[in-house]
Amino acid sequence: MQRYVPTIWPGKPYPLGATYDGRGVNFALFSEKATKVLLCLFDAKNPEIEYAPIEITEQDEQVWHCYVPGMKPGQLYGYRVFGEYNPKAGLRFNPSKLLLDPYAKAIFGSVDWRKPIYGYRTELRSPDRDLYMDTHDSALGMMKSVVVDTQFDWEGDVKLDIPLHASIIYELHAKGFTKTHPDVPAHLQGTYLGLCSEPILEYLKKLGITAVELMPVHQFVNDDFLVQKKLNNYWGYNTIGYFAPHNRYAATGMRGEQVNEFKQMVKTFHQHGMEVILDVVYNHTAEGNNYGPTLSFKGIDNQAYYRLVNGNAKFYMDYTGTGNTFNTLHPRSL
Repeated sequence: MQRYVPTIWPGKPYPLGATYDGRGVNFALFSEKATKVLLCLFDAKNPEIEYAPIEITEQDEQVWHCYVPGMKPGQLYGYRVFGEYNPKAGLRFNPSKLLLDPYAKAIFGSVDWRKPIYGYRTELRSPDRDLYMDTHDSALGMMKSVVVDTQFDWEGDVKLDIPLHASIIYELHAKGFTKTHPDVPAHLQGTYLGLCSEPILEYLKKLGITAVELMPVHQFVNDDFLVQKKLNNYWGYNTIGYFAPHNRYAATGMRGEQVNEFKQMVKTFHQHGMEVILDVVYNHTAEGNNYGPTLSFKGIDNQAYYRLVNGNAKFYMDYTGTGNTFNTLHPRSL
């Protein structure tokens, strides 16, 4: 771990996430039950290099916050959140696990399941193995959140607001629709920019399409059990970043470039008279059940973010059939 000691100001509790204002970055993270929060910064050129963490000492209304003057877009970061590890009480804090910012606007990399991503000791055979905390560091196998400059030239773009009765909607996969299309430039196939390239626009307009509905484009993960079978989560119905466009659909990079590419795609569709509709997955996350990995919400505030079984909070209410259900009853989660 390398030494890096930036100047730290108190910052503010709103907005949540990492907010670049042209002079620095404000970080704000909600956690009701945390006892300590560390902001972890990683080298932009070599994400394996982690700098000495910054302890966030300011807290207002359960939001931990700080401001780092001089920090630029492209900075890679994550959190380590301290608190009680007591799964029976619904508490799964584990500072050994690097966590994604739930409000990250971009996410770098992918999960390496060969690394200690799980918050508990997976080597144990007991059905209660998740009660025993794993203390191995997960950073080398984890995705990283990215500081993003949200400025973008929309060129006066406005909502098209096409009446539903006049809409002709084409549902498609952002990658699959162009991945092998012979008329889309090879470097754009399977990307946001490929989806709004001239051959695709021409085809959709000939069909009279007024809106494209994209299958999930929020950041998702390839599940461990799929990777073990040499398979992929192709459709993407396993979100881990609700504010981040999936980085594998970007043509130019994943250190924030995916955000501008997504915006460019939307703007281009609008310029050609087509709306963009998103198929979203807000009822569960990629963290699974009590045997699932600790990637973000589970390690930040498990009780607040997930519906847990009354009287046995080790277990998750699984209304979704995916292992967990997002706790929209909690105002901070909602």
